[in-house]
Amino acid sequence: MIDFRYHLVSLIAVFLAVALGIVIGTTALNQPILSDLENQVSALTQDKRDLEDTNRQLQGQVATGEAFEEAVAPALVTGSLTGRGVLLLAVGDEVAAETVDDVATLVGQAGGTVTGTLRLQPEYNDPATAAGLQSYVTGPGLPTGLTLPETDDTGQLVGSLLAQVLMRPAGSGAAPGTAALSSVLAGLRALGVLEQESPAVAPADYAVVLTAGGLPDEQAQARTGTLVDLVQALDAAGSGVVVAGDAASAGDTGLIGVIRADPELSAAVSTVDNVGSASGRISTVLALGRESQGTSGAYGTGEDTQPVPPVPGTTP
Repeated sequence: MIDFRYHLVSLIAVFLAVALGIVIGTTALNQPILSDLENQVSALTQDKRDLEDTNRQLQGQVATGEAFEEAVAPALVTGSLTGRGVLLLAVGDEVAAETVDDVATLVGQAGGTVTGTLRLQPEYNDPATAAGLQSYVTGPGLPTGLTLPETDDTGQLVGSLLAQVLMRPAGSGAAPGTAALSSVLAGLRALGVLEQESPAVAPADYAVVLTAGGLPDEQAQARTGTLVDLVQALDAAGSGVVVAGDAASAGDTGLIGVIRADPELSAAVSTVDNVGSASGRISTVLALGRESQGTSGAYGTGEDTQPVPPVPGTTP
């Protein structure tokens, strides 16, 4: 008879055979798999090196192109703003001071004068501060001679007020008085909705509104709408407005994106979505000159944009 010990030895033998088969099979398969993995790692390492080389080449090309654009910028814009005043209006802290300074420099190289630099604070287009702003705008403390639209929309009221004191009417219209301008700016600074970054501010022919990013929160539509009201008011009161920002500001909730999505508004106001680059700043300055001719456009790198506005021809 077959006893228990025999069964145990048989089972052990079977398991040993299976284990030995697995070891032998794995050993036989491991070498091809290992070789294939080594080949893949080598190929990926080479791909990485090739991509790093390509990236360095592209970065060098971008740097060269930016340097070239910086070098030719003064020649491209020279004389396009001769005798014209330009107000720079930054929206929020996201707009870098360097961007403001670079645009101001190019305006000067175009023959224009920066009449002042203002920066809107988040409270300017915050629905929570609308009631206080409206109380100031409709209160008795405003300078005489200003006419506000018949509406209870705070954005339109404040936009109209600022436009009337900041912009010189196109043509032969009388420029706003400096006393009224100083009074309005002082009142809005006291409310914490804007800051004056230049030593003085004077009425301008054009305005450049500098923006950055979008507004991802639930108040995006209301906040952007208030800024649009200001842009429209500045454009109507002066000789033209250019809204310049980054690629993110051309998104659905960005100021540039909202303007471009409105056919009527985009036909009246020029936009630039790459103001952080030399070509974007060139576009911003040239677009101001086009605005005085009644021509607006969308410039930059976004969809359905031109790289730069047409460069004015020179007279021989």
